[in-house]
Amino acid sequence: MSKSKTTIAKPSVLSDFKEITKMRLALSVVFSSLAGYLLGVETVDFKTLTLLAFGGYFMVGASNAFNQIIEKDLDALMDRTKNRPIPAGRMSVNTAFIIATLFTILGIGVLYTINKQTAMFGAISIFIYTCMYTPLKTKTPIAVFVGAIPGAIPFMLGWVAATDDFGIEPGTLFALQFFWQFPHFWAIGWFLYDDYKKGGFFMLPTGKQDKGTAVQCIMYTIWTILVSIVPVFGFTGRLQLSVVAMVLVLLAGLWMLYYAIGLFKKMTEKAAKQLMLVSVSYITLVQIIYVVDKFIR
Repeated sequence: MSKSKTTIAKPSVLSDFKEITKMRLALSVVFSSLAGYLLGVETVDFKTLTLLAFGGYFMVGASNAFNQIIEKDLDALMDRTKNRPIPAGRMSVNTAFIIATLFTILGIGVLYTINKQTAMFGAISIFIYTCMYTPLKTKTPIAVFVGAIPGAIPFMLGWVAATDDFGIEPGTLFALQFFWQFPHFWAIGWFLYDDYKKGGFFMLPTGKQDKGTAVQCIMYTIWTILVSIVPVFGFTGRLQLSVVAMVLVLLAGLWMLYYAIGLFKKMTEKAAKQLMLVSVSYITLVQIIYVVDKFIR
């Protein structure tokens, strides 16, 4: 009798392209940018909306491609990254560099057609992510703070694209996504601690899976909740929130806080993964509530 063989499909060129640009992450960033645009705009211009979507994707794709070029040797050491196109040998550094450079030019160029400030923030995001956050990851936990800056830009970028203005409104959107990133990435750093250790990455604030890290996840979740409900008090210009929407945003925040406290109590990788998953749902839900509230208020 012949034995049946299981065929494992090899990654395609398309799948490698999606991996080098981190398509899923890029699309989530685009979603944040579009939410910010809808919050800031008076009348939706679908041409600008489309340009923002493509420009945002190019911007994130460029950052991720540069990141994978710089970290190619470290990626080869970690289970979660060793099958990426470059360390697995399916894509050359030169090819990845061409993609990264092309995406940088296209991203800044497309965003420039919207307005100069949008292009400027896009360029700042690529620079900080590539030239500051990436090299700092192997040196200090402060890298998470630095990385939170480009990570928080997309939400406010949408508002700037809509208004060509940076003020209290996009500043609030920036602060919301900035504080949110700490419990989100520390949760990732917690359940991937051993794998990150292989690559020499310092992601947790105390450097360990301890109570200190868990407490900071709780504190930054609280800061995220506080910033998210500020617009209901009328201090944030045109960025406003109804009482009903504020209650929904608060409930979403308490949901995330529950899992942050759960990490403190359980101190397990499972609890950290739950916090990470809930944090992703939280930021998406809050952005949807903000946008829907604006258009039905």
